[in-house]
Amino acid sequence: YAYRYVRISNLPVGPKTEWIKSLQIYGDYRQTATFECSDADLNAIHNMIQYTMKCLTFSGYMVDCPHLERAGYGGDGNSSTMSLQTMYDVAPTFTNWIQTWGDSMRDGGSLAHVGPNPGAGGGGPYWCGFIVQAPWRTYVNYDDSRLIKNYYPKMKEWFSYVDKYTVDGLLKRWPDTQYRDWYLGDWLAPMGVDAGAQSSVDLVNNCFISECLGTMEKIALILREEKEAQEFAVRRKNLNELIHQTFYHPSEGIYSTGSQLDMCYPMLVGAVPDSLYDDVKRKMMTDTEKQYKGHIAVGLVGVPILTEWAIRNREVDFLYQMLKKRDYPGYLYMIDNGATATWESWNGERSRVHNCYNGIGAWFYQAIGGLRMDETAPGYRHVFIDPQIPEGVTWAKMTKDTPYGVIAVDWELTDNIMTLQVDIPAGVTATLCIPDGAVACKMNGKNVRIEKKTIQLNAGNLKYYIYMK
Repeated sequence: YAYRYVRISNLPVGPKTEWIKSLQIYGDYRQTATFECSDADLNAIHNMIQYTMKCLTFSGYMVDCPHLERAGYGGDGNSSTMSLQTMYDVAPTFTNWIQTWGDSMRDGGSLAHVGPNPGAGGGGPYWCGFIVQAPWRTYVNYDDSRLIKNYYPKMKEWFSYVDKYTVDGLLKRWPDTQYRDWYLGDWLAPMGVDAGAQSSVDLVNNCFISECLGTMEKIALILREEKEAQEFAVRRKNLNELIHQTFYHPSEGIYSTGSQLDMCYPMLVGAVPDSLYDDVKRKMMTDTEKQYKGHIAVGLVGVPILTEWAIRNREVDFLYQMLKKRDYPGYLYMIDNGATATWESWNGERSRVHNCYNGIGAWFYQAIGGLRMDETAPGYRHVFIDPQIPEGVTWAKMTKDTPYGVIAVDWELTDNIMTLQVDIPAGVTATLCIPDGAVACKMNGKNVRIEKKTIQLNAGNLKYYIYMK
């Protein structure tokens, strides 16, 4: 059994602490990343997420929680894959877990929401699409192409099922079955966010299909299926145009309900026209402050999407300020109320060790730590070093163990000088991105040209001094 408290009754005397030993059971895999920065709140959130995922990954797959359902939900998996695969070496876990998804597929490409699939479990397309996203992310993180090769036919078969319930170009609700129920968009968003509104559900699910089509295009190119890659690209372009035409409300400047997820997901998948992008972005950020008082306002599906959007758009202060909120809803609200692991709901209902909101974990490494992968050189063969520094954070250090050795990034900001030390193992190349506001850069006392805004790095221990305005 998994538990947080133990009650011992009918002892003749009060028990002593040293009489009791509790053993944590978890998968036999290595921790492959460390993170620390000058902000104690960020460290506490990171450590809680890292510990939570250790509690949830065992028996050859990742569970939603270890004590209630103990089920391998695809939505929870999609939400946390990037965080988990960054922090731990779980390639064998995903090899096993994806096999259970392939084994669970029914005739016509229908998939369950849970793998292994002993019975019905709630979810939606974001849950089923784990069979597309998880193999691709495993390839990018570990340079292991076996899953995208082995399950590409299954992915296409699932898309044939998606097509069956696509009406006028947009995916609509498919039926419940004995092995699958519900049809969700986002799940367990904070109170006051109408994630169950039909227009939001339809928008979120069609944005996810767009994201999956983009993944399928990349997989097809890796597998040298150029014709199929082109077909996926055309399908995605057409779908993105339909998403904009159907869900955008020009008079209000919003997509669907205007929630954080309804606004950032169309931006992330490329459905927002370039001419409107800045307006949609500004509207989402303004409404976050006005409508949600600067809080995070997404659930299981929205957390990793908002995280990825913030990383790509370099909106580090936007996410940082949300993480610093101590009242409901937020990670510090959990911690201040005794959490040692992330909860199932923002208000603490039901499970208090759960895989709902761990998708934020990748942000600590990719944004604050500044280490981003290059999908064209998987397994960290080539990386980008590009720290995003929120106002108030003065230093950060991180390590990432890769197939080639440990990559380390250590930066500190003092007055107008950023000291950046990078360790690159043999076999890895890196592109150092010069931050906006840099006026000069030196390495080992020698001036480094920064006109191109990037510096190409080879293996070695390198220390830079970047002078800011």
